[in-house]
Amino acid sequence: MRPAEGSLTEPHAISALAALAQPTRLAIFRLLIKHEPVGITAGVIADTIGAPHNTLSSHLAILVRAGLLRSTREGRTIIYRSNVEGMRSLIAFLVNDCCDGHPELCNLVAADATACCAATPKARSAKKVVKRKS
Repeated sequence: MRPAEGSLTEPHAISALAALAQPTRLAIFRLLIKHEPVGITAGVIADTIGAPHNTLSSHLAILVRAGLLRSTREGRTIIYRSNVEGMRSLIAFLVNDCCDGHPELCNLVAADATACCAATPKARSAKKVVKRKS
């Protein structure tokens, strides 16, 4: 059972970090972050990262249990998405006690992570176009 949004226990943080400490699962998570908020199917994930279909479901289940992915059924298809709030909670847990009384230093790390996760792929593309015009 996962903790409430925004709070994270040490065992849950360890579970999330352990899930990401495997190359295929890290590749899956990074791929799904790129496809946020739309998500993609398991077949597309397997084809993109070159993972065998028969082991992919195990990797996806581990990431879902760790609170890093979510899945939704759309008809006969299951769409996988990153759980951005789960990642934010993990980052917040990691930097919670940092910087020996200077949390503002770690807030910069969390703010950078939040900023990159807040923009959709279209919004990031629009930002790039705006930067080119300047």
